[in-house]
Amino acid sequence: MRTIVVDKIASITQACGLGHEVRIATDNLPSEEGVVVVVEVLTSKSNYNTLELTSGRMAKVNKGDIVVGALGHRKALFGYSGHVPPTLAAGDIINMLNIGGVLGICDSANPQHGKPFECRVLGVVLTFPYLGERIGVPARAGFRKLDFEAPLDAQGVPVVALAGTCMEAGKTAAACAMVSRMRHRGLVVDCFKATGVSLRRDILAMEDAGARNSMIFTDLGVITTTRAVGPALTRTMITELAAKKPDVIVFELGDGILGTYGVDAILDCADIRSALTGVVLSANDPVAAWGGVKLLRERFKVEPCAVTGPSTDNAVGVDIIRQQMNVPAFNALSDGAALGDCVIEAIGLAGKFPVAAAH
Repeated sequence: MRTIVVDKIASITQACGLGHEVRIATDNLPSEEGVVVVVEVLTSKSNYNTLELTSGRMAKVNKGDIVVGALGHRKALFGYSGHVPPTLAAGDIINMLNIGGVLGICDSANPQHGKPFECRVLGVVLTFPYLGERIGVPARAGFRKLDFEAPLDAQGVPVVALAGTCMEAGKTAAACAMVSRMRHRGLVVDCFKATGVSLRRDILAMEDAGARNSMIFTDLGVITTTRAVGPALTRTMITELAAKKPDVIVFELGDGILGTYGVDAILDCADIRSALTGVVLSANDPVAAWGGVKLLRERFKVEPCAVTGPSTDNAVGVDIIRQQMNVPAFNALSDGAALGDCVIEAIGLAGKFPVAAAH
């Protein structure tokens, strides 16, 4: 055990409340998802070279930086794919798999991002939970562990899900547009992100748009979601936020409906579907919109209340979706208020929060 001064603390470790001086173990290191690790950055990059800090700020990562992150896997369509190493020892070389601070072994890189940062393992961060004793245990991401038996109780609060056809389909922009319009019409909105890879950027954006409370799966110790954890995460966060009595809950399903992060497993659950008052689909193009609507209707028995995303960037796409899919379509960037109004109407809150109340 030794003390080390670190340069950057990744947002993935937010729950640990770390300062820039940490105690680390250098022997018998556990190699498990969520374990908090200190690494030295060995390479330089000209792109995809930032790290989200616990403050929410993005900081450039430089060769020689001492960084705190957490072990995890990633299977991103437009990013790095990687896994947790089978063993871990001081001096091992691992990679930074995302800008939230996920660390692992890269299996596949996206040409747009180049090779990931190479990092030398220095040790595992220790916490000291036993009062009056200097017995350190490996730190882990998350405020608490996920309860797989957690019940679902929306307490009558309308719940709106934002699903996408893939990564980078405009889900967060749409969620922010909806949250903003809801707030302008007087609703109290809480939000969460149910699936994806640990990064707080999206829920911070929703807070900036007006959300009162927010959660993300990382809060429950999950670094990267899977089909095994997605439903329990969703039930837990709906129940917890509903207990705070918002007028509506908006949540984002990171990645795509057919991705590897568990969106399909969530939509497959009858109890979760019953709790969803509205589902908005974000699609990259009209064909993706067509396929996404078809999947929602035929596989999951869900009727989307609106389509948004790059597929609605101009009137051509909007008309195709409205005419051929018979679903309302709005662009979140250019027509965000109309998107929000459509969703408010669809979830039955238009009468309680009329447009005239907007300010």
